[in-house]
Amino acid sequence: MIVGVITVVALIVTRMPGAMRQPLSLPEQIKLPDGTAAQAFTQASTWYAVVTSDDRILVFSRETGALLQEILIISAATGP
Repeated sequence: MIVGVITVVALIVTRMPGAMRQPLSLPEQIKLPDGTAAQAFTQASTWYAVVTSDDRILVFSRETGALLQEILIISAATGP
């Protein structure tokens, strides 16, 4: 059991840093504004959302690919 736990921890430590360095690949229909890089992506039945490196959440229509909403993320530490 100890060997199993050590193996799992070793795999996580060796595989995770490589996965975090790879750029995020988005579905082809999503076109981000110029100069914007994706950090996270999620989807629902009718929309996609992309968290960008400049602290915005961009929500796109799944049907049309059109930008539906842009949400600016403001840290509680810095305030509005």
